Amino acid sequence: MDLSSLIARNAAFAPNKPALRFEGTTLSYAAFAARIEQTARALQYELGVGRGDRVAILSLNRPDYLTLLYACARLGAILVPLNWRLAVTEQSFILSDAAIKVLVLERAFAAVVPVLEQSLPNTAIVGLDFSPGKGVAFERLLEEGSGGLGTARADLSCPLLIVYTSGTTGRPKGAVLLQEALLWNGVMSQHMHGLTSDDHILTVLPFFHVGGLNIQTTPALHHGATVTIHSRFTPEATLAAIARDRPTLTVLVPATIQAITEHPEWLTSDLSSLRAVATGSTIVPQPLIDRITTRGVPVLQVYGSTETCPIAVYTRIGGDPEREGSTGLPGLCCEAAVVDDAGNEVPSGTVGEIVVRGPNVFVQYWRNEGATREALQDGWYRTGDIAVRDIDGFFWVRDRKKNLVISGGENIYPAEVERVLQEHPDVAECAVIGRDDPRWQEVPVAYVIRRNGHHQAEADDLKAHVQAQLARFKVPREIIFVADLPRTALGKVQHFKLKQLDAEMVRGGNS
Repeated sequence: MDLSSLIARNAAFAPNKPALRFEGTTLSYAAFAARIEQTARALQYELGVGRGDRVAILSLNRPDYLTLLYACARLGAILVPLNWRLAVTEQSFILSDAAIKVLVLERAFAAVVPVLEQSLPNTAIVGLDFSPGKGVAFERLLEEGSGGLGTARADLSCPLLIVYTSGTTGRPKGAVLLQEALLWNGVMSQHMHGLTSDDHILTVLPFFHVGGLNIQTTPALHHGATVTIHSRFTPEATLAAIARDRPTLTVLVPATIQAITEHPEWLTSDLSSLRAVATGSTIVPQPLIDRITTRGVPVLQVYGSTETCPIAVYTRIGGDPEREGSTGLPGLCCEAAVVDDAGNEVPSGTVGEIVVRGPNVFVQYWRNEGATREALQDGWYRTGDIAVRDIDGFFWVRDRKKNLVISGGENIYPAEVERVLQEHPDVAECAVIGRDDPRWQEVPVAYVIRRNGHHQAEADDLKAHVQAQLARFKVPREIIFVADLPRTALGKVQHFKLKQLDAEMVRGGNS
């Protein structure tokens, strides 16, 4: 069997059960299963997609995002979700790195097509909501698809997703997740949420993140539940949907929690249908959790990453309320531990690095053996995140990956921004850190040393230079010119010390 078999089985048990709801339309499990089969047939016979081929998608959330995921599972192909917030140059790098065979996209993101036609001229282009000049509209592709699918099916050992995450070297890395990773991740989601076919999931986070795709959405579909999809998050639409559509579960990151809890209608909105809200992606401030729990809705914490699909450590409904701030216990189907630099497990109460092992963990970084060897050691994924465990095994995450900035739920690796800044002729050296922000949790800030004899570059010039190549959320909120940076004895910039100095400056009111 392959992962799409779960949709087909649910369709056999309950053909008329709503699977997906989107903008006033409903797709039953029977209709969803049929569309997956139709899409797989069209991809195979019209575009030649088979085992191992990469199919990229650049789109806001929509039902056919999930149709493509399961059609790829049916064929043994690999879906490559693209972050629509990235700059075209970033998207182009991912498309080239993954050597995609097909790009499926919305008209709003068609700016990448001319670049793709130059770098990968043989890539097929499919428009979800338009007819691309040298490509085909999705509905037309489905109409033209003919023939039956071959009897040789894919299986759960086939890769299904390549999800790119920004790398500490300044270039993104593609984490390869097998079909079975999503299956076992779904089992842990069921355990975490007490998920059943009677649940109704509201998905407002983007599918290009494993959080939006796999914490609740795909597990719900595997268990025969109903999923309501929003194309993108807005606090107004989310609060209205909770009151109107009566979902039982949803996932929110700190930035979206803050947005809805600061909305004028928060205190009067009807939240009575919610059994729980799950949250994660970063260390979640307790005051944000309290805003939801004081409205009578339990908050579940989940720890993980792109590389763990993402569920690895979590709290459950009915868990221990006395362990405030804990991210919970290792998941039902994986192991997690806290280790020292040598990989030895440390005693309870001792700070160390989180490592994870299990069938939900990625198998490699796409075509990046060095990064894979560094991350996967003796079967364990070394997360780089710092935590302690108590005597009962509960985790408390203390810090994030070295230098990582998380702004509004989006990961920003300073090395990536630094790489672009240093391409400017007036920049000799720079360092990017995260500064605490009341709205976004953190925002990137750059400290820059000008080249000798070059003093004409101003902050706005450098911001424009970055924005021309990277997503807007990666552009430094502030650029500060300095004569030197804190360093180790070997001359390496100490980001943690720079962050301390920046915090002192902000507290002193000098920013």
